[in-house]
Amino acid sequence: MSVRPPEPGRVGAEAAPPDAAPRRLLAHLRDIMAGSGAAQDRLDRIVQAIGAEMAAEVCSCYVVRPGDLLELYATVGLKLEAVHRTRLRVGEGLVGQIAATALPLAVSNAAAHPHFAHRPETGEDVYKSLAGVPIVRGGAVQGVLVLQNHQMRRFTEEEIETLQTIAMVVAELVAGAEIGLAANIGTTEGETLPARIEGRVICRGLAQGAAVLHQARLTVREVVADDPEREAARLSSAIDSMHEDIDRLFALTAEAGGGEQVDILETYRMFARDRGWITRMNESIRAGLSAEAAVKQVQDSNRARLEHVSDPYLRERLGDLDDLATRLLLHLAGRGSAGQDTALPENAVLIARSLGPAELLDYDRSRLRALLLETGSETSHVAIVARALRIPVMTNCFGLTDTVEPFDPVLVDAQNGQIFIRPSPDVLESFEAAQQAAQTDAAFFEEQRAAEAVTRDGVRIGLMMNAGLLIDLPRLEEFGADGVGLYRTELPFMVRSAYPDVPAQTVLYRKILDLAGGRPVVFRTLDVGGDKQLPYFEARKEDNPALGWRALRIGLDRPVMLRHQIRALLRASEGRPLKVMFPMVADVDELLAARHIWSIEWQRAQARGRAMPRSAQIGVMLEVPSLVFQLPALLRHVDFVAVGSNDLMQYMFAADRANPKMEKRYDRLGIANLNILRTIAETAGAADTPISLCGEMAGEPLEALALLGLGYRSLSMSPDSLGPVKAMIRSTDISKLTDFIGRALTGDRGSLRALLKAYARDHGIVVR
Repeated sequence: MSVRPPEPGRVGAEAAPPDAAPRRLLAHLRDIMAGSGAAQDRLDRIVQAIGAEMAAEVCSCYVVRPGDLLELYATVGLKLEAVHRTRLRVGEGLVGQIAATALPLAVSNAAAHPHFAHRPETGEDVYKSLAGVPIVRGGAVQGVLVLQNHQMRRFTEEEIETLQTIAMVVAELVAGAEIGLAANIGTTEGETLPARIEGRVICRGLAQGAAVLHQARLTVREVVADDPEREAARLSSAIDSMHEDIDRLFALTAEAGGGEQVDILETYRMFARDRGWITRMNESIRAGLSAEAAVKQVQDSNRARLEHVSDPYLRERLGDLDDLATRLLLHLAGRGSAGQDTALPENAVLIARSLGPAELLDYDRSRLRALLLETGSETSHVAIVARALRIPVMTNCFGLTDTVEPFDPVLVDAQNGQIFIRPSPDVLESFEAAQQAAQTDAAFFEEQRAAEAVTRDGVRIGLMMNAGLLIDLPRLEEFGADGVGLYRTELPFMVRSAYPDVPAQTVLYRKILDLAGGRPVVFRTLDVGGDKQLPYFEARKEDNPALGWRALRIGLDRPVMLRHQIRALLRASEGRPLKVMFPMVADVDELLAARHIWSIEWQRAQARGRAMPRSAQIGVMLEVPSLVFQLPALLRHVDFVAVGSNDLMQYMFAADRANPKMEKRYDRLGIANLNILRTIAETAGAADTPISLCGEMAGEPLEALALLGLGYRSLSMSPDSLGPVKAMIRSTDISKLTDFIGRALTGDRGSLRALLKAYARDHGIVVR
């Protein structure tokens, strides 16, 4: 890297170690930060020191201000009158690009770059080369550190790494002083007021308790260290201790028969032993950081980068990586995990920006009432573990960790996706009334658990359960479901670190059938792609992944994958009935191609003398509108049809169901949607082909009521919906309902929701 010329009297002296210059600069910066003076004065001295040490004519520090603005806060080399006057939007110019992407940037001719933005008041016209790195703390970009030179200069990788290390030191000053984002940090008068935040429901339920912030503010006090060897040894010892801790947790979970939790922790153990992660931390130590600062630097770098990637699998691993870094910092401090060190209140609502699965398991589960995360999805490792704990879970609770303070009272409405922080007395009173009503409803539904799902006029309705993990299967008995109407086979694939071979899949499917206890299970073949990526599978970047290479399309293009899954299903079902359906079928020819692959595996098993399933049925998941227009031909080649209402409606209205702005734009009880569902049911009924519906419609009592009136006699839903839907069924007269729906569909209403609510009220139908 470029450094200052040798000082007088040093020429001919013994060469300094290659890392001496960065360490010398870090030590100088540490002295500046520890010294006296206002934050602005210290920041001015810092940019002067960096510019001198790194042979740059310009060194500038831009700080993020409210409104996504970058303000020039300190400089050496640019015009001083531009300080606090020059501002850029995040994403504007090269500096704005660095802030927007959280990635370093180095160019030898800045003016030629397509994102270059000219700011004449700074006097930067004469400078050609530019190198900049984000100032990151806690995963958030707080500013940008920039070097510039008159001549075209190619900044080396080592120089950029040094600048990134320096930026971490600067981040402590920016975050800890009265500048930039610091105005928004800490408690303000507004933060003591009640607040309401929306989120995405992963596990339904209502809960209230005291906020517990997962590692609320873990602070690295010593950023710079003088003895790299000692810090490397400390890091190595802490890593060994952490590995032992994780191994113990893995063993305890395995002994308890943890199912997918064991697979998740195995992947977690793999991350903990990742050589690249450990190497990057050691490199930061050699550059002059303490062991704690090195862990934090790599953690912040990972977090900032992963928040900008589009790959859903990589984004989901952010919680695992954050979990590991936090756990390692605690071991460096000679402590256990965050959860083990936290004394939970009797009713605890655990809140985190992101969370790894192992950290959740460290908390006292008997005191956890809910889990709230700023990031994550239903397939994240921590969400899957939380489902096993049977507590309400919400994700995408943006801004939550900046709003809540430790032990704040929190109300969690994971029915409607709302969180109330520091609720007012009237909100608390209303929520407690809702909780009491929910408890009354739960007791009512429990009384009906063993009752038959039969209408008032004697029509039997099949109530099936959607599942995707072994932890879901015990709920079959608990909720009185007739079987599993949709088993999502992709979820077990997604929690593993490697693709499961045929023997591994066979063991899994056999366990599923065993746990089902003789009840039917409909296995949906692998439905990956789009927002469900496998960690070991090559992902293709697509502009419209929901319409792209996914589900059966992958299985037909990669027939070995589909053959192996069918082979495992056949082996697991020896002597038992087997039901398999193919997802995302858009054309009858695709189904015929899938059936051909099925036949190859069936004949292969017979030729090898294997015990075969007692019976086998092949079905299709109807979720692409084009298939509706091919129903007569399709029904000649299937044994059953399951309507996937979520995707069918998404494709029919060209409305991304993952987009919050589209979520309530199109009513599932709209005339267009109900008419297409009626067409499917009538056509299947005429062909005497069993038909069911699985999706969110089936689990909402009012919408399930409409489905009964359209002719559906089998519904599959989440376990929590089984009780309410069964109560609706037992209070309904099908013959009257069918006539009512038929007449209503001939009207000119856009939606039948209000009309159906009135009908349920007038006929004493339970739709709560």
